[in-house]
Amino acid sequence: MKRLSLLLLPVVASFLSVAHALESVPKGEYHSRRVALAGEIPGGVAVLFAATEPVLDFMPYRQDEDFYYLTGWNEPGAAMVLIAAAPAEAEAPGTGLGGRPAQAYREILFLPTRNARTEKYTGVKMDAATSGVAGATGFDEVLPMTEMPAVLSKLAVADRARMRNVWVEKGSSQAQAALGFTATTLGVAEIAPAGDAAQLVIPLRAVKSAAEVALLKKAANASIAAQMAEMKAVRPGVSERKVTGVIVERLMEEGCERVSYAPIVGSGANSTTLHYSENSATMKAGDVVVIDAAGEYSMYASDITRTLPVNGKFTSRQREIYDIVLGAQRAAAAAFVAGKSKINDPMHKDPDSLDQVAFAYVNSHGKDLHGQPLGQYMVHGLGHQVGIDVHDPWDYTKPLDKGMVFTIEPGIYLPEEGIGVRIEDVFYVDEKGKLVDLIADLPHEAADVEAAMRR
Repeated sequence: MKRLSLLLLPVVASFLSVAHALESVPKGEYHSRRVALAGEIPGGVAVLFAATEPVLDFMPYRQDEDFYYLTGWNEPGAAMVLIAAAPAEAEAPGTGLGGRPAQAYREILFLPTRNARTEKYTGVKMDAATSGVAGATGFDEVLPMTEMPAVLSKLAVADRARMRNVWVEKGSSQAQAALGFTATTLGVAEIAPAGDAAQLVIPLRAVKSAAEVALLKKAANASIAAQMAEMKAVRPGVSERKVTGVIVERLMEEGCERVSYAPIVGSGANSTTLHYSENSATMKAGDVVVIDAAGEYSMYASDITRTLPVNGKFTSRQREIYDIVLGAQRAAAAAFVAGKSKINDPMHKDPDSLDQVAFAYVNSHGKDLHGQPLGQYMVHGLGHQVGIDVHDPWDYTKPLDKGMVFTIEPGIYLPEEGIGVRIEDVFYVDEKGKLVDLIADLPHEAADVEAAMRR
């Protein structure tokens, strides 16, 4: 049996390398992100946890976005402790806390012990004892999860002042438990977190590296392929759900691990509901269909919306509205200035927002059935950040800048006419501050959409 086990080791190692295969940014980039986070908390500690695995593994596991951004680790049950570098400090008079010893930067990944029974259901995992785990994770230290309480307690005993500068993700029950255990070790009532670590990660995640942009482009290309397949599937008598299936199938064929969000396929009156989700109607000739669907490639999302004529040709009124929406998108893109322009201002109050540009365009082109400007029917924000989340977190009071990736998605929704039109592309701000449309290869002009549906 021992000889058989030795013979199986290469097989197991091969399985480990394949079972969790996502394309990734270089390991050194994850390390640089952790160092950057530590730089935000001088002398402090950050404690973050991976997403837990579902009790019944009916759905594929997806890692917590911040944890993945900092680690590239895509298995459940892990935790990370960052200890920021700090110089030695003398004891503050009258505190009784003792002087603070110097602390070099330290990063530790804690992994749960493997469970052979669970792995029969969920697949082989790695733990701190797995051969090659340090190289696979890119962490300076990899320890068993069982050692995490001792590490935190030892740190707290050695430097109580440092434990007043602990950052965890707000609302994390795992972090609360870890700090509670450490507080008990110290004999104090509690250790209150210094702040929300997730808020420190937001500006880091907002600026995409070249490797991230490459993954976002792959997500975009796969999503473009799915949108092209769906354009050929749309016709009268076909159900919205059937089109949804075509989209999902093509995304999987193109290498996506999942959809970025539940696809929206809304025809006729459903096209005027922004996040229509039933996808249950049968498409009818003379209607338009709004299709908001894209995929996630190696944890990076895309987000695309197109509006199609169900029978392959827009009516004059549909085309008028379509052209106004496309014009608004192009006007907003043309107005973009890196470091100044903002987005997601649905009330159109900020003079620097691209929403204001798109709104002004819509409001000055075309009328509703009552002769009123169409701006009142543009009822949502113009866009959002895109990355590991399809809606990457961002403070939208701040301007967009180089390295950021976001959508521009104007829409006009006319329930009285049963016409909804939305056009959405993902844009990247390059190193020169220019917008690059990652969805440029998908038809935009109404005539090109009609041509794509005929092919």
